[in-house]
Amino acid sequence: MVPTAAYGSWPSPIDARLTAAHDGRPEYVGTVGDELWWTAPRPAEGGRRALVRLRPDGTEESVLPAPWNVRTRVIEYGGQPWAGVARAAGGPLIVFSHFPDQRLYVHEPDGDAPPRPLTPLSAVGGGLRWADPVIHPDRGEVWCVLEEFTGEGPTDVRRVVAAVPLDGSAADDRAAVRELSDGRHRFVTGPRLSPDGRRVAWIGWDHPLMPWDGTEVLLADVGADGAFHDAHRVLGGPEESVPQVEWAPDGRLLYASDRTGWWNLHRFDPDRPDEEPTALCPREEEFGGPLWKIGLSWFRPLAGGLIATVHGRGATALGILDPESGELVDVAGPWTAWAATLTVQGTRVVGVAASPRSAAEVVELDTRTGRARAVGRAHADPVDPVYYPEPQIRTFTGPDNREIHAHVYPPHNPDRVAPGDELPPYVVWAHGGPTGHAPLVLDLEIAYFTSRGIGVAEVNYGGSTGYGREYRNRLREQWGVVDVEDCAAVAEALAAEGTADPARLAIRGGSAGGWTTAASLVATDLYACGTIIYPVIDLVGWATGGTHDFESRYLDTLIGPLDEVPARYQERSPVAGAERIRAPFVLLQGLDDVICPAGQSERFLARMAGRGVPHAYLSFEGEGHGFRREDTLVRALEAELSLYVQTFGIDRPDVPRLELKP
Repeated sequence: MVPTAAYGSWPSPIDARLTAAHDGRPEYVGTVGDELWWTAPRPAEGGRRALVRLRPDGTEESVLPAPWNVRTRVIEYGGQPWAGVARAAGGPLIVFSHFPDQRLYVHEPDGDAPPRPLTPLSAVGGGLRWADPVIHPDRGEVWCVLEEFTGEGPTDVRRVVAAVPLDGSAADDRAAVRELSDGRHRFVTGPRLSPDGRRVAWIGWDHPLMPWDGTEVLLADVGADGAFHDAHRVLGGPEESVPQVEWAPDGRLLYASDRTGWWNLHRFDPDRPDEEPTALCPREEEFGGPLWKIGLSWFRPLAGGLIATVHGRGATALGILDPESGELVDVAGPWTAWAATLTVQGTRVVGVAASPRSAAEVVELDTRTGRARAVGRAHADPVDPVYYPEPQIRTFTGPDNREIHAHVYPPHNPDRVAPGDELPPYVVWAHGGPTGHAPLVLDLEIAYFTSRGIGVAEVNYGGSTGYGREYRNRLREQWGVVDVEDCAAVAEALAAEGTADPARLAIRGGSAGGWTTAASLVATDLYACGTIIYPVIDLVGWATGGTHDFESRYLDTLIGPLDEVPARYQERSPVAGAERIRAPFVLLQGLDDVICPAGQSERFLARMAGRGVPHAYLSFEGEGHGFRREDTLVRALEAELSLYVQTFGIDRPDVPRLELKP
C-alpha cells in the first residue's frame, strides 16, 4: 500500500543538483561535411557552452576544452556563434565567437594549433561582437553580423553586415574588416548568398519596432569585388514580421511572414518584383517565431525543392513541405517542441526536439525513409521516469471571455499519496519574453516540484507566441494587465474546480516573468508568495538607459511611449507599488545582468525595507540574464522550495532553510 503524506512533503530522487546538471539544451546545429556539430551547455564548467562534434561513426566529442566558451553577446541574447566548412585536406575549418572577449576565432580541430583570433579587441563600450557567421572559402572571408559599440552607453551601438578575412589580417586591425551593408538599419541578420552568388538577402529593422512587430527583407547585388550594391527592401514592413529568409535552389526567396496573421511560409521571385508572393501552406499555424537571437531557423530548403519546416499551434512538429502542392507531411515521433535550429545536408534534416517524456536531443530525419531518431545528446532518464509529471494541455477563460492557454502539471509521485481531504499547493509559472512561449517538454525543474507534491501551471498568457499575431498583440500597451489577469484567471480556475488549494497558490517567473510575478504580488492578494527572478521591475529606469539596446524601446509597444503616457510607467511599476505587497517573496538576481540590472532589484528592495513582509534576496556574482552555473542553479532552486515550504506550512527538514527577513 502506498504511504500517505501531505502534499509538498513527498521524498523525491529529483534533487536540485540533478536538476542543475541537466539544465540547458543543445543549440545551433550545423553540418560540416558529413559531420554534425552543435553547442551544448556545461553547467558544471562555469556554465560555458561547448562545441560538440559528431563524427560519421557516431563518436561524440567536445572540440574545445574549458575555458573556451562558444557564445556571442550580439543583442545580448546572442545568436548563431559558429560556422564550419569541410576541406579536402586538413580536416574541418571552424570559426566561432568566444564569450569572454567576443572575438571571432578560427580553429582547425584536426591540427595541433590552438584557435587564433580573426578580429580585434576594442576598448570602446561593449567592444566588437559577431554573430551568424557564414564561411566563404573561395573569397577567403567569413560574412557575419558585426555589432560595434561607439560609446560607453548601452545604446551607443551600430550593426552592419561585415566580412572578416580568414587570414587573420584583421586580428589587430579594425580597418581590415569590410563593411558590406550601409548601416541604414539598427538591427540586421546575417547575409544569405543566392545559389548563383550574384545576390544576397538579409533582414533589418529599427527602433521602436521589435522583430515580431515589423522587419524588412533587404536584397543587394554582389559585385566582382565582393561589395554589396543597390541594397533595397523587397519584402516586409512595419506591420509584417519576417523572422527568416533563405534562397530556394532555383533562385527564388523563401521566407516566413505573419502578413496573414500567422507566421506562414511564402515564396517570392526577385526577378518578378511586381508579382505577389505565394503562400506555400496557408494555415492558422506558426511556421516561424520571435527573433530573439540572430540566426534562428524554423525552415530549411532541401536540394530537391522540398522544405523542412517546424510548424504548429502551441506545440510544434517537424514537417516536409512540397511547395508546389502545399502537401505537408509530419515526422513520426514523440516530439512536441522543435527548437528554431534546423540544418540540412543532402537528404538529412537535423534539429533539436523534446517531448513531455524526454529532454531536448539532437534528432535526425532521413527523408528517403521517413525515419527520425535521436543521434546526439540522446535523452537518457537520470531517474526512473515514473517520477515525471503528466502534463495536461488546458484552455481557460479569462476576462472578456478570452482564451488562455496553459500546461498544468499535477503533483505526481508513485511512492506517496496525499490525504483525501487535502488539496495541493500550486505554483503558477510566467514565462519570459514576454513575447515568448512555454513549450510542452520535460523540464526537471517542474518535476522537482511535482514529485514533491507541489503542482505547476505554466501559462501562455496573452502576448505569448504560438497562437497567431492577434493573440500576440493582446499585450500591446497592456503589459502588467493582461499577463497578470491571465495568470490569475488560471490560478482561480484551478482553485474553483478543486484542483488547487486556494490558500496555497504561488507565482514565479524570470525576466519578463519576473515582472509578471512582481506585478501580480502588487495587484492581487491571490498568491501566498512569489519567486521573482532577474526581473524587469522599474519601468522608468528600464526605459531611460537602464537596459540594453535591443529592448530599449520594447516598452513603446508593451506600455506605450514614455513621453505620451508617463503616468502609466509609474502606475504599473512594481517598484512604485511595493507598499501594496503583503506576500512573502524571494528575489534572485545575477550581478552581471545588463538586461535587467541588479540596480532595479535593489531599488525595489529599498522600498520593501522595514515593511514587515518576509523576503530574501540572493545575488550571484558571475551570473547574467539567465543562470548557467551549477552551484547557482542549485542554490536558487532550493531557495525557491524553502520559500514554499515555509509559506505553505510544509514539514520538510531536508530543505536548506532560506532566511526570510521582514
